[in-house]
Amino acid sequence: MKLIIATIKPFKLEEVREALTAIGVRGMMVTEIKGFGSQSGHTEIYRGAEYAVNFVPKVKLEIVVASAMAEQVVDTIASTAKTDKIGDGKIFTLDVQSALRVRTGELNDDAI
Repeated sequence: MKLIIATIKPFKLEEVREALTAIGVRGMMVTEIKGFGSQSGHTEIYRGAEYAVNFVPKVKLEIVVASAMAEQVVDTIASTAKTDKIGDGKIFTLDVQSALRVRTGELNDDAI
């Protein structure tokens, strides 16, 4: 099993969710986050004063899938979330040792 952690632009969330559902992803966890990468934030003007916005709003997706499906999920997120502009996000893939569905006691692939 693999844990895929992706950070994407918030307005891309629904499009990414639909694309993942279409390839058979059955669930994900979504968190609103703030961060910065290459863009290192930006400056804005509010009431005539310039100020720095050091953290940019993002959405973090956490998805656990069977190892055989991981590459397809990463490719789907990457192609759907891409805008060709700075700040499109990052995707990380990690190994998962075990999973347990609390309600039924199912383990590993059966739990996801």
